[in-house]
Amino acid sequence: MTHTDAGAELDPVHPVPIPARQAHGLSTAEVAERVARGEVNDVPVRSSRSLGEIVRANVFTRFNAIIGVLWLIMLFVAPLQDSLFGYVILANTGIGIIQEWRAKQTLDSLAVIGEAKPTVRRDGAAVEVSTSEIVLGDLIEIGPGDKVVVDGECVEADGLEIDESLLTGEADPVVKRPGDAVMSGSFVVAGGGAFEATKVGREAYAAQLAEEASRFTLVHSELRSGISTILKYVTWMMIPTAIGLVISQLVVKQHGFKDSIARTVGGIVPMVPEGLVLLTSVAFAIGVIRLGRKQCLVQELPAIEGLARVDTVCLDKTGTLTEGGMDVTELRPLGGADETYVRKVLGALGDSDPRPNASLQAIIAAYPDSEEWRCVESLPFSSARKYSGASFSEGDGQSSTWLLGAPDVLLGADDPALAETGRLNEQGLRVLLLARVAGELDDPEVARGARPTALVVLEQRLRPDAAETLRYFAEQDVRAKVISGDNAVSVGAVAGKLGLTGQVVDARQLPSDQGEMAKSLDEGTVFGRVTPQQKRDMVGALQSRGHTVAMTGDGVNDVLALKDADIGVSMGSGSEATRAVAQIVLLNNSFATLPSVVAEGRRVIGNITRVATLFLVKTVYSVLLAVLVVCWRVEYPFLPRHLTLLSTLTIGVPAFFLALAPNTERAQPHFVRRVMRYSIPGGVIAGAATFVTYLIARHYYTGKGSLGAETSAATLTLFLISMWVLAIIARPYTWWRVTLVAAMGAAFVVVLIVPWLQHFFALKLVGVTMPWVAVGIAGVAGVLLEVVWRVVDRRSLP
Repeated sequence: MTHTDAGAELDPVHPVPIPARQAHGLSTAEVAERVARGEVNDVPVRSSRSLGEIVRANVFTRFNAIIGVLWLIMLFVAPLQDSLFGYVILANTGIGIIQEWRAKQTLDSLAVIGEAKPTVRRDGAAVEVSTSEIVLGDLIEIGPGDKVVVDGECVEADGLEIDESLLTGEADPVVKRPGDAVMSGSFVVAGGGAFEATKVGREAYAAQLAEEASRFTLVHSELRSGISTILKYVTWMMIPTAIGLVISQLVVKQHGFKDSIARTVGGIVPMVPEGLVLLTSVAFAIGVIRLGRKQCLVQELPAIEGLARVDTVCLDKTGTLTEGGMDVTELRPLGGADETYVRKVLGALGDSDPRPNASLQAIIAAYPDSEEWRCVESLPFSSARKYSGASFSEGDGQSSTWLLGAPDVLLGADDPALAETGRLNEQGLRVLLLARVAGELDDPEVARGARPTALVVLEQRLRPDAAETLRYFAEQDVRAKVISGDNAVSVGAVAGKLGLTGQVVDARQLPSDQGEMAKSLDEGTVFGRVTPQQKRDMVGALQSRGHTVAMTGDGVNDVLALKDADIGVSMGSGSEATRAVAQIVLLNNSFATLPSVVAEGRRVIGNITRVATLFLVKTVYSVLLAVLVVCWRVEYPFLPRHLTLLSTLTIGVPAFFLALAPNTERAQPHFVRRVMRYSIPGGVIAGAATFVTYLIARHYYTGKGSLGAETSAATLTLFLISMWVLAIIARPYTWWRVTLVAAMGAAFVVVLIVPWLQHFFALKLVGVTMPWVAVGIAGVAGVLLEVVWRVVDRRSLP
């Protein structure tokens, strides 16, 4: 920089005087003074719900309210064993709170690890601080990929372009000059500069949006919305059925008040699938914890489920298939250029960019700066332009302007240098062209007439885990599409080294029509020379064909596509902007973590589908039994203690283990229809068979105590059928699944043979004939269940 006076400095691009205090930032004393006044960026980073919100969400639910009222009633009118269902609800809710609290702690700790630290100038030195330590008046430096964390006013600008699309919806970057306002939530796409913080904390424009976006959430999930739909239907069924049951037991049969209330509650309680929502939350929460141990930050819980449903993964080559670093392997002067001179040019170009990308970092490492060369003006690299540039005053007084970028962008289609470039690209090498130009850098047509001077050959480092991960996706029928801004042939060669084969397409030849583009995307595998806007369009085109799309990336040019994809996956070392919009951040920068996320999602979806079937079979047979009792005008066969025992042994305990078990089944759509097509026939068979046993028992047993014998026979039938449903749901069998089912059956046998447990649960099988009739009816029902299950499995959902 050139000094104008002792108290001000000039910006090299826009010569507007900059006050010395602004140029050097705040002093330590000024920072302390602002902290004391509370002028700090104190917006809390919310990666999860607060403890109070967790407790409220788990306690104050519709079904907890229903169960809670019924529990209080039973505490006054029936023995303790008929109130056991209430204690089960307390235990389940407690487990839900504990699991989500553990998930919250995991999310909070990972969010701190993944949080970017802005660079601020204090006491004339650049230091990194956490976002919450920024104070009003801080001078914050920004460069490509950096997110603007507070509102401010631009003080320095060197080709600074900021994308405000996350705030305004406008995709085109905005050029910023000293004095222009910058808004929090936007990010830098090109150039660099510094701005003074004018609004911090909750006064910042995007503070509330950012806080809301970073919250722990369970919304926008097919699984969660499907369960909500099911619960809505269950509520509609419960209300009229419960009213009919109350009238039947209190008025029609005219039994004792307490006994009638107990049997009425016994009919209502099992209609409520109260543990279904709880187990879904627990499964999601444990998924977050498991992935957290693998350094995978899940910023939105449904992302676990979403990635399991993905059928197309769009991969950015740089940072995903290749590591960030590169090495210069060769320098090829063109047109008789002097290699020593070319090395000086490259060294000066490297020194001219304060925030070099990976390619320029490799050049800097290979070619040291020439001290006698002075940069007059610079043009930072832009993924839209595909080149960077600088003007120099050379040591001998000569001036020159140079561009460094993609050969096929800087040269005409018939230039002989392109043939050599093509041969190198076919080997998977990256090639940059150094060209001399006569125009000014701010001229949009500066590349016109560029004279090729040298080819810089770079070799990218392949990620050692990329090939194995690509094989995993291929085995799982997930199509991989490599979308890169680099030369298509070069990208295709890299993909080929990793075992990914298919048609290679230059994105500049892609049609602009969405339908035609989607067709080309279905046919191709590798796409090069893709602009940031094209990446976004390609994601939209794939989605228009019904694909569920995941997009991975780490650069600022990936942000728009990450935002629009069904699931955005960012590398932890990527830009702050990509981490801000991605639902999943791989903090260890390992592409190989993605299969773990897919597997976790499949575990959650597959297991919750199994568990939901168990719960809803119970709901269906409970509603059917209540309807049949009202129609036949008989006593409800069960007390709450009986159904508590059945629910615990055939649903509660098994569901907990099944929900957390390994599961690699591919996620299927239509969750509600898939669950209901199993639950409705299973519940109808169970309810009808149980009621038939009850009616036969009513004719078989007479005299005092007959109702208890009838209840025991009906309970035996319902237990056996419920165990059969459990045995079907637990398939395919493993040793622990067989052990689980056998243990539940053994527990019921213990209840039947231990006298004090017989008395506690009011279960005692009387005689030999009726118990065997109950077993026979359960056997017939089991055969019907098998037939129905096989028929349902063969039918395909549209």
